[in-house]
This record gives sequence, structure tokens and C-alpha cells, in this order.
Amino acid sequence: MSPIDIQKIREDFPILHQQINGRPLVYLDNAATSQKPLQVLEASANYYRNINSNIHRGVHKLAQSATAAHEQARETIAKHLNASRPEEVIFTSGTTDSINLVANVLERSGTIGEGDEILISGLEHHSNTVPWQMLCEATGATLKVIPVLEDGSLDQEAFATLLGPQTKVLSVNQVSNALGTINPVKDMIAAARKVGDVITVVDGAQSIPHMAIDVQDLDCDFFAFSGHKVFAPTGVGILFGKYDLLEKLPPWKGGGEMIRLVTFEKTTYNDPPFKYEAGTPNIEGGIALAAALDYANAIGMDNIYAQEKLLLDRATAGLSEIDGVKIYGTCPNKASVLSFLIEGIHHFDLGSIMDQMGVAVRTGHHCCQPLMSRFGITGTVRASFAVYNTEEEVDAFIAAVKKGAMMLS
Repeated sequence: MSPIDIQKIREDFPILHQQINGRPLVYLDNAATSQKPLQVLEASANYYRNINSNIHRGVHKLAQSATAAHEQARETIAKHLNASRPEEVIFTSGTTDSINLVANVLERSGTIGEGDEILISGLEHHSNTVPWQMLCEATGATLKVIPVLEDGSLDQEAFATLLGPQTKVLSVNQVSNALGTINPVKDMIAAARKVGDVITVVDGAQSIPHMAIDVQDLDCDFFAFSGHKVFAPTGVGILFGKYDLLEKLPPWKGGGEMIRLVTFEKTTYNDPPFKYEAGTPNIEGGIALAAALDYANAIGMDNIYAQEKLLLDRATAGLSEIDGVKIYGTCPNKASVLSFLIEGIHHFDLGSIMDQMGVAVRTGHHCCQPLMSRFGITGTVRASFAVYNTEEEVDAFIAAVKKGAMMLS
């Protein structure tokens, strides 16, 4: 790994250089959304200033330039994921949209039926729970859940027991947004391959900002993520899908772009990925997402992971010295998420006090209500770190937790 200059990186993020309630902003809500570097902001502005046009169908210069930029973005994203071809990359509005796309096309295709089982985990975000519940309601399939152990890891023995001939879908996150747990998805996918024709889906919303992703190495059928977690704008995301599956499965939404020929008697559909991209996409968002991934790769994903681990370890050590603190998610293999409570203090109250000190953290159930119920709590305080955070900010975070705890005790 090459050394990185954190202060130089911070210069790329103008939003970080402000005061909140008279104090320097310490932004530790990166799992909810990341901040955007100038390079991404400039990519967005350049699109609207210079090449704004609809894509794929125009013959004029702007349309051709916008189309070329958008398809170049698809190639950049495919390379970042190590997809076998750019046509395996589908632009969506985000992880939620991507997972709903998969669930809906599986229903439309008749792939899932009564007696089949869909296997998820107890760590899942609602966006990787509710679409599968809806699919079960529509088809008569059964939802099965891999239990979570006390340290926040998945019970792999229970997973092996739950996995069987009736399993038709395995959908798990690679990194837990609530606890930071890094799941062994490659091993879990390999196990699923051994039991039969299981469609494997990886929610990569929280892994994409922190680590290198290789979908061919994972051997997943689908991989979903949101741009706004990885320095890109909101409202754009990706669904990677193996090309042979995308060819076989039906489209979800109908409209322009996803068609080859339309008559009132019959419509024939376009090839992937366009079959799944009905209507005008978020053109600027796709271009900016590619710029965001270029930015992350310029730093180096291994460098990002190492910097964030340093911050996580420092914050964990500091929190552990505070009386009454309980950390949720203590397994050794974690990304940069630190979820905790202080005995006798409500997470919302502590988060509000910390905001008064300029420290932005997330409080609540983090769209993981079943996971919170598993631990007998309603929510946690969650600090989540990005490469642009500093050790001094970690110390400010610890000081804010201590002061907040003292004020609320």
C-alpha cells in the first residue's frame, strides 16, 4: 500500500470545512451517506454545463456525447466490479431499487413458487428483507432467516442447516450497516452452489465504500449497491447481474429504451442491460458514480480499508473505557461501523447532545428493526467512518460521548 495524505484528501471535500453549532463539523454518518469530493461535483456540473441531452436515440452532437459518457461510465463501473462485460451492469436508483428489481423479475418469471424457500440473514437492512417478504406473499414461498450470534456475526452452523433443496434464493449483505460485520459471502455462495440451483444476491451497499469488490471471485448472481455510499450522488445505483441470467429473466418495468420493437399486438424486448433500464436514466448520476469510483481507486481501496480500520480501532478502544458503554457488533472481522449504547441513556438523546458539539452520528434502528429486536433494544448510536476522517475527529467523538453521557446521567 502506498501512503495517503488525509489532509490532502480532505481538501477535496468542501462540506467538511464548516462549523456546526459553533464547532468544527465531525461527520461520522458515512454509512447513511458519504460526502462528495470536488471531482464528483465537477463531473456532475460538467454534464449539465456541456453535454446535457437524452441518450441512445439522438443523432445530434450533444446526444452522442452524453451517450458516450454514460456508456463509458458503465464500462468504468464494470471494471471496478470485475464484471465479465459491461452489459452486466444495470443502472438503477440505488440498492433498494436493485433488490426490488431482482425480486420482481423472479416473480414474473415463475422462478419462485409455493414450497420454495428464500434465505436471508438477521443482519439485513429492510431493503433486503421487505422485497423478499413481498415475493413470498405473492408466490407462497417461505422466508428463512440465518440467526445472528451475540458478537454480531452470522451463525454459520445454522446457515448450513437452513440451506437445502428448497432454497431458491440466498440474499445477504456483505457488510452490516448496523453493526459493521463483514460476512463471508464468498463461502456462503459456494455452499449454496453445492445444494442446487440457488440464485445468490449480495447487498453491497456497505461494502462498496470500504473494500475492493470482485463479482467473479464472489461468484454471485447479483450484486447491488448505491452510489451515495461511495462518494457519488443520491438517486443512482447499480445492479450487477450475470449476463446469462439477465438474458433469460423477463423485464420488470416497461417503457422506452427497454424495447426492440413495439406494436399494439406484441412487444419484443431489448438485450441486457437495456431490457432493465426503462425510461430516461439518471444520466448525470451514472457519470458521477464512475467519477466517484475513479476517485476511490486513485486513493486505493486497500488504503481506504487500512485508514478506516485505524479509525475504528481507535474509536473502539476509546469507547471501551467509558463506564456503561455496550458495543453491539464485536466480531473481529468488521468494517468501519461502531454501534453502541450507554446504560440508562436513550440513543436519540445522546445523538442530539453530540450534534450540539458538532459531531454527526446516526441514532435509531438503522432500518434493521428485526436485528434490534434480536438484541432487545430499539436502536443504537452509530458512528461510521470514511477515509477522510481523522484520528483527531475520533478523539472529538470520544470527548463528545463522554460529555453527553455526563450531561444525561
